[in-house]
Amino acid sequence: MITIDTLNGKIFADMMISGANMLYNNKNAVDELNVFPVPDGDTGTNMSLTITALAAEVSGKEDMTLTKTADAMSFATLRGARGNSGVILSQLFRGIAKSLKGMDECNAVEFALALKEGADAAYKAVMKPTEGTILTVAREVATGAQLTADTETDIVKVLSGAVERGQKALKNTTQQLPALKQANVVDAGGQGWIFVLLGAQAYLESGEIVARQGGEETAPRTSVKSQQTIKTEDIKFKYCTEFLIEKENSGDSAEDFRNTISPKGDCMLVIDDDDIVKVHIHTNNPGFVLEEAVKLGEMINLKIDNMKHQHRTIIKEAKSKPENKTAAAPVANKEKTKKPPKEKKAKQPVQLKDYGFVAVSMGKGLNTMLKDLGIDKIIEGGQTMNPSTDDFIKAVKRVEAKTIYLFPNNKNIVMAAKQAAELSEGKNVVVIETTGIPQCVSAMVAFNVKKDAELNTRAMQKAVTKVKTGQLTYAVRDTEIGDLTIRKDDILGMIEGKIVSVGKDIDDVLNNVVSEMTDDDTEYITVYCGKDIKQPQADRMMKAFEAKYSDDEIEISFKRGGQPLYYYIISVE
Repeated sequence: MITIDTLNGKIFADMMISGANMLYNNKNAVDELNVFPVPDGDTGTNMSLTITALAAEVSGKEDMTLTKTADAMSFATLRGARGNSGVILSQLFRGIAKSLKGMDECNAVEFALALKEGADAAYKAVMKPTEGTILTVAREVATGAQLTADTETDIVKVLSGAVERGQKALKNTTQQLPALKQANVVDAGGQGWIFVLLGAQAYLESGEIVARQGGEETAPRTSVKSQQTIKTEDIKFKYCTEFLIEKENSGDSAEDFRNTISPKGDCMLVIDDDDIVKVHIHTNNPGFVLEEAVKLGEMINLKIDNMKHQHRTIIKEAKSKPENKTAAAPVANKEKTKKPPKEKKAKQPVQLKDYGFVAVSMGKGLNTMLKDLGIDKIIEGGQTMNPSTDDFIKAVKRVEAKTIYLFPNNKNIVMAAKQAAELSEGKNVVVIETTGIPQCVSAMVAFNVKKDAELNTRAMQKAVTKVKTGQLTYAVRDTEIGDLTIRKDDILGMIEGKIVSVGKDIDDVLNNVVSEMTDDDTEYITVYCGKDIKQPQADRMMKAFEAKYSDDEIEISFKRGGQPLYYYIISVE
């Protein structure tokens, strides 16, 4: 039997690649554990995509220390996090990385402590932690590891003890949350974390990484063809500079450091995390960046790569391959005769507008409507494909504005949006916690370009609270929720995410939901039709509502939303 008394970077990387593959192989099973039977139950998918980003980051890297490996995992999951479950998973690895900071390797006690630090970080990331979730499972996993490490030095046994206690905690989640008890399932996020640890355990016990089913690669390979489309001289900033700063004084802010180095490069990331600062920047002056860094504290894990040299090497190796030789010759001849490039005019600095807006949306009609309201950048997704933290960060970078508002438009995307706001540098990024398109529309209507950011934020947040949101979709499985018995393919009517009507007929369920949403104060009913609703059906329901509410002075409108999965999205104000 394999015994491991110390954990190094290579073993830790292979453990987590194995764990990522195990979760990937079981992501559909985790998706099926979502209590709500709606078609966007995607905890397994979100967690798998998040940890696949981790696997891609550390795959094939042989010479990384434990702390570098843990940092790479934290960074990859932080940027790749999708959905609330993915964000929580990223915080588990962030806490683990913090605990292993500065270590080339660790023993059983230190590994157990890292699992505890991970669980603690995840709890802190959630505003109102709920027991019976992935948080509970992560905490119990850590406790199991620490109890085992009190008497065992073998990390294989420590992880085994952690998984055993975690599985007991996972089974108990069914009794901790009423919704789980009624559906007789365990928590989906907790199950996802257990799958990751089972994959890691399988690697430690066998020395073999769990194979990823379906033949897909865990880590994407760099495309030489895509590298060839880039000219080396077009790489503006030469040196990719990465390091950690261990602060001399843990209370010091990294804000001045961030502002000082910002003009010296691009792709900058400065994450200030208590007593440590994570720094990444592409620059032509790494010496200047390092000199500023030492004013905050001591640097560790320093890495500076010459990206122009790397690019030339990739191109050179590609041209040296036999299949590329015949194509390389004419290119070389052409290089000898081409005219010297014209001198490029200096780019004028971009003038930032005061406000910019980024929203998550799906459906041509909804996208067009949001753009008409002033949304600068639409992130496609929201239901079965939650955008990642990195998707938000990239969208923010493309919007040239001093203050940028993010509208997640789905409760499962709010945490990823908030994480992106924390990681976006150089701009004031504000998350308006919209859980549906109607709230986003109301917030945009409340926006006033003449007001300052603080007043606009308050106005939009207030507008969000005045909107009731309803949705119609279909059930993907049989289940019971409260007093409702649901069968697969039933039509589900929801108000603010709660199922209030179940039936076989779309028109009947729509009528029930709208009736439930309206009262004496209702002034507007807006219905956004999904891609599966034909125009004659929409016209028929609009006439029915106009007749039903003719005496109530309610303005009624039906609009083409084009959204998938949801037959109707309803807004009542």
